Amino acid sequence: MAKNIDPKLKKIGDYLKLDKSSFFSIPEYQRAYSWEIKHCDKLWQDIETFIESGGTDPYFFGTIIINCQNNDTKLDLIDGQQRTTTFFLLLKALLIRLNDAISNNTSDEESASLIAGLKARREKILSILYKVEAEDIPEMLKNFDKFKDCQIVGNESINERFKLELSTILKAADYAEAELRAEKIPRKQKDNKYTNYFRNFKFFFERLNEISDSNVNVFARNILERCEIIEIRSWNVEQAIAMFNSLNSDGLPLSDANIISALLYSEATKQDKDKQFSENWEELLKLTDELGRHGIVDIDAILMQYMYINRARAGEYISDNGSVNVTTPGLRRYYTEIHRELLIMPIDLCKELINLAKIWLKVKDYTIVKLLLKFNENVKLYLAGYLSRYSAQEVTEEIVNRIGECLLKLFTILELVDAGYSSSKFKTFLFGENIKLVDENIDVDEIEQDFINHTSRWKAEDIKNEIREYEKNALVFLNEYLFSKNVDKTFAFTEKYDIEHIMPSSGKNQTSIRADAGIADDDEFAFLVNKLGNKIMLEENINRSIGNEWFRTKIQESVASKSGYKDSRYAIAMALVEKYKETTKPYWLKEDIISTTEKIVERIAMYVFGV
Repeated sequence: MAKNIDPKLKKIGDYLKLDKSSFFSIPEYQRAYSWEIKHCDKLWQDIETFIESGGTDPYFFGTIIINCQNNDTKLDLIDGQQRTTTFFLLLKALLIRLNDAISNNTSDEESASLIAGLKARREKILSILYKVEAEDIPEMLKNFDKFKDCQIVGNESINERFKLELSTILKAADYAEAELRAEKIPRKQKDNKYTNYFRNFKFFFERLNEISDSNVNVFARNILERCEIIEIRSWNVEQAIAMFNSLNSDGLPLSDANIISALLYSEATKQDKDKQFSENWEELLKLTDELGRHGIVDIDAILMQYMYINRARAGEYISDNGSVNVTTPGLRRYYTEIHRELLIMPIDLCKELINLAKIWLKVKDYTIVKLLLKFNENVKLYLAGYLSRYSAQEVTEEIVNRIGECLLKLFTILELVDAGYSSSKFKTFLFGENIKLVDENIDVDEIEQDFINHTSRWKAEDIKNEIREYEKNALVFLNEYLFSKNVDKTFAFTEKYDIEHIMPSSGKNQTSIRADAGIADDDEFAFLVNKLGNKIMLEENINRSIGNEWFRTKIQESVASKSGYKDSRYAIAMALVEKYKETTKPYWLKEDIISTTEKIVERIAMYVFGV
């Protein structure tokens, strides 16, 4: 008789610990490991906030769906492969840090309890990563190579280029060996040459080395014993996939906004203001629903932004000696425990939230706002802080632009450097600056100077090198914006737009196009095709029309059946048309990509640093 599904609530430490004959498997159809530092940074912040909150309830990391095969020994990850892989990378970094912490502390009476805790956490992680029993650990600590070759995750994904990278990291005795043996991507420099696996492992390793030995013990205990998932095992793959689709569309638990609104309504009823509150809350929900459709904010985000504003107004995270504490309470805890007095003013609070939502509705189509939202979600917190000085009626594009430019320069650096938002150079600075952003008595000139002084902590030449290596898209938008300003053209996001590769990244003519461009081989093509100098913004209908055509076709065509660069309203596309309008048979060469990239490097560096 076939087994039914088997859902269980499990601690992370128990979920990851398999018996000797079992292993997780990533099926052929799964995507490659795609989590980046920004995802790990968010995970780190979530755990950090949970620990600091001091709550008694466990922290929930969602649902994992597993299809069981081969007598339950092969555990196919239908949903949860990104989280599971990342948990293993975190635990490996944590194991290395625990080893260091244990060696750092002498076996005296004062350190005995800490050492006992560190060793208990280490024992648990060793049992997970290497499936060793407690009695084997002393021998393993002496002879690691004897135990390192145990299978935890098998990767069968046809989309994954680096199937052995997780295993390589887990088999390394320490960080130095992991770095030495990690896959290196040809033609990449600095950390860009590493895979997502190693970059994320390195992120956790560095973050763990920033905290004390005792805090490492606390962190390890919480991640292993107080963080949970729901593991759902199925014995039928179609059933497992059906559950995945269902759980990702329905059945969401009550949000923080649900809980907070219920408490506000209860208080409004006591004050005989329930009707007024209901009307106000309904207005707020309509505003946030519209903003949510545009991908700007939802009701929880508005509540979060107001929490940041209120904390900044009170300066409650600044110590007497001026140091900044960046730990943030959970949204629900802030409103229902820490500042419960907010709940006894339901109408006033609603008015503040509505004004914030109306501001977002007004500014959502401003060019600088659209551009900022291409970078990092956290930028909204500080833009909202500054705009809280004003009523929605008072906000203008000029008001938004001054602070928007400051934030854009700093978040451009964040986009380029190999550090997360939560690092001290970003989050700590922005928390401190938010005190000024929310204060209408602080002149914007002073804030601008603070940002200038702070960005000077980075070397312009280092940032230039990162721009040369950059292959993602946020800086494509920034470059279009800056180029438009330089040539005194209006820049505005069209309703639908694409990122256009001037030299196509694929297509039937690709071999000939590469040959015309003077590109020698696949490696050189891969090195050049995603450089900033080969990418521009283009209207979606134009990009879809020209597809992967030759450069001369893109430049010269403008007929009813096929639009080209001539039809674009974007300044760079128009400039390319102007440059090549007298050329009978224009080519886009390797040298064009390299020289254009250098111009972009200088343009963005001049914008950020003024040099």
